[in-house]
Amino acid sequence: MINMTTSNDLLKESINNETLGKKTKKIMFNNMVTIIFVILCLIGVVLSKLPISFILNELVTRITRNSFLVLALIIPVLAGMGLNFSIVVGAMAGQIAIICVTHWGITGLNGFLLAIALAFPIALLLGLLTGKLLNKTKGQEMIASMITGFFANGIYQLIFLFLVGTLIPMKNPVLMLSGGVGIRNTIDLSGGVKATGIKYALDDIIKLPLFQVLLVSCVVSIIIYSYLYFRSKKDSYKNTLSKSKYITTMILLVIGIGVSIYVITSNSLVSMIKLPLVTMLVIVALCAFNLLIVKTKIGQEFRTVGQDKHIAKVSGINVSRIRVLAIVISIVLAAWGQIIFLQNLGTLNTYGSHEQIGMFSIAALLIGGASVSKATIGQAILGTTLFHTLFIVSPLAGKNLFGDAQIGEFFRAFVAYGVIGVSLGLHAWKKRVQLRRKKL
Repeated sequence: MINMTTSNDLLKESINNETLGKKTKKIMFNNMVTIIFVILCLIGVVLSKLPISFILNELVTRITRNSFLVLALIIPVLAGMGLNFSIVVGAMAGQIAIICVTHWGITGLNGFLLAIALAFPIALLLGLLTGKLLNKTKGQEMIASMITGFFANGIYQLIFLFLVGTLIPMKNPVLMLSGGVGIRNTIDLSGGVKATGIKYALDDIIKLPLFQVLLVSCVVSIIIYSYLYFRSKKDSYKNTLSKSKYITTMILLVIGIGVSIYVITSNSLVSMIKLPLVTMLVIVALCAFNLLIVKTKIGQEFRTVGQDKHIAKVSGINVSRIRVLAIVISIVLAAWGQIIFLQNLGTLNTYGSHEQIGMFSIAALLIGGASVSKATIGQAILGTTLFHTLFIVSPLAGKNLFGDAQIGEFFRAFVAYGVIGVSLGLHAWKKRVQLRRKKL
């Protein structure tokens, strides 16, 4: 009897080990791109020999500058439309609004808010047109959205190189080329002596030390999370806040508090890093929007359409309308994201600022572990962090390793295109594996 019990225990243990091994392999495979980039970032940080304070400061700036654009990609993925390369169209809408505001000489926060308001109807119109076009190319949305971006770029250049100053009257020596036709290649958004720009209009409203903000956030999170966990009497709610999840979260928050207190009391350069609080709150608001919209009727329709268009149609959902709505939201958010990006950068490259926005934002999302069919807020933030960490350290890492900083620059371009290619290849391969399993 004892031998039977022992053999059963051994059998259960072997089954559990086998299951654990399969789960580990699955997690490693699904997050292969992210794991590779974590390793690359760590190697890059070591090889670059840059101070941690410098890397963190640059990283905070880049995360607040780029996160909004990356988060704008999530809803089309949810709706089954893949990676929306046409956010470039939204970026152009944002730049048109900035050019108008700069021409009128409206400065600071007023100029920024006016640019946001102006960008909305432009992006709304362009989003509707793009959405209708992508409805005609079902199953090929990603390549169609990429070509749409190229097409829109041609029209954009036609307007600002040839029509402004001829059919579109404009007399502004700061913006116009010397011949009186076309907009200058580079526009300074700091405004110079006349202060006619929107540089740091959002970022400079409130800036607080990063680790003080982190300390307060961790303390508040512990209080709120504990209150929700212990006071909630709904069993269904308690299931979502499981004991293991609660303990893990508490440990991470306590570690955050410990690190924050250490950095604040050390008076090191790291403690001097400041966070643009209002910009970060805007990003948090977009995260909340992405979370809450999923719980609404429209959000459920996005999910249903993304999972199976035929079932969605049978259920009475207007599939074409939902797909257009997903693209409209994405392009409007991209327009606002581009304005946030440029007010932080302080310079508008009239004919180039928008060109790499789609590619770099999509690469960042994929590095975080997202795919063509699934993307989350956590993946967007993680991907942005990893992508820009690599951007910060790769030039000096290339110089220290190979004696040439240009190699690091080439590597950054290779990363942006390579990760998209790898992700699309993995997605196609997974689909084939799933089809084979269904046949078997």
